[in-house]
Amino acid sequence: MRSIVWLLLLSVAAVVAAIALGGNDGLVTIYWLGWRTDVSLNFFLLALALTFLAVHSLVQGLDRLLALPERAKRWRLANREKAAQASLREALALYLAGRYTRAHKAAQRAVAIQADTPGTDLDAEFSALANLLSAGSLHRLQDRQRRDEHLQRALDLSKLTRKPRVTEEGARLLKAECALGDNDATRAMEELSELPPGVARRTQALRLKLQAARLKRQPLEALKTARLLAKHQGFTAAAAEGLLRTLATESFDTARDADQLRQVWAQLDPIDRRDPIVVAAAASKIARLGAPTEARNWLAPFWDQLPKLPPETVDALAQALSDSLLGMEAEWLPRLDAATQTALRHPGLALALGLALAERQLWGKARSMLLSAANDLDLDLDRRRQAWAKLGQLAEREQRHDEAARFFRLAALATAD
Repeated sequence: MRSIVWLLLLSVAAVVAAIALGGNDGLVTIYWLGWRTDVSLNFFLLALALTFLAVHSLVQGLDRLLALPERAKRWRLANREKAAQASLREALALYLAGRYTRAHKAAQRAVAIQADTPGTDLDAEFSALANLLSAGSLHRLQDRQRRDEHLQRALDLSKLTRKPRVTEEGARLLKAECALGDNDATRAMEELSELPPGVARRTQALRLKLQAARLKRQPLEALKTARLLAKHQGFTAAAAEGLLRTLATESFDTARDADQLRQVWAQLDPIDRRDPIVVAAAASKIARLGAPTEARNWLAPFWDQLPKLPPETVDALAQALSDSLLGMEAEWLPRLDAATQTALRHPGLALALGLALAERQLWGKARSMLLSAANDLDLDLDRRRQAWAKLGQLAEREQRHDEAARFFRLAALATAD
């Protein structure tokens, strides 16, 4: 297509020249030192144009010849810059490939090439990124001293870059990650606290903060951070649910008495206080701390929902009720009766009902529930042993000594297994 356009332009130029110059009869007379020369106007114009082109080409040639040293210098600088960039890219590729020793050497080679090139200004951003790659590689190699040196150098250089905030944020996030690798949660928290509020809410910063909070055994802080991560889709829904439950449960372990546990409970998110597994863990803990009545009050709203709950949730609620039987009120009897049908499918619930009915001195109903739990092989050995032992106590109470001995023997066998 381009050839056709040029051909058309040349044709048009030829036609215009033929029309304009074909009938031109003008003459140009040149006098020089007694000599006289007559040439046609067309020839004079053509010679003038050729002379102009020749002079222009000569001037350009001289200009390029005189600029050759500068161009050679720029070419050498461009080659060295290209080599430095290639070394940095190589360092990144090696770092991602897990070749950390080679990655560190390639990054430092890139810095050396740039530093040894005369006539170039310091590219702080380039050097900062190369030092960050070196620091990350040395962190994987457990070379903490040199790692910290490169991190500090990168942090100092980040203040001279064209985008100081971005490079500094990257350096601080890497320093926090390295601190966590050294199990130094306090230093990691200090680095994260230096970040601007917007950066501190990014997914990577929240992940590091979550790890630091768990390392410092601050489950409540970790729970808040994990909830933010879940909102930012930092986890899958299933992983987020499991992690939040685990952190909420761990927060109860920090309480040393019932009052401290109530304070921890009040600090939980309303969503956590509506999670039956979290409620079951809190109820078990506060019952062991001497407040079984309050534990049962926490469990009561979920008891009517047992048929709709998954097996693991039913088991957790049943275990919590087993831990909080002391002084059980008569108002719990309708709840226990309503859960009898559900207990046929859940041996842990059958055990809890049997213990609760025995606490209320309903020996016959308690016996049937305990037998159902003790004979169910899906129940773990510890709770089967507990069921056999409780059946032995009931048999002794009713003066059936042979039966009591058999039940105690079965409890001992369950312990031995």
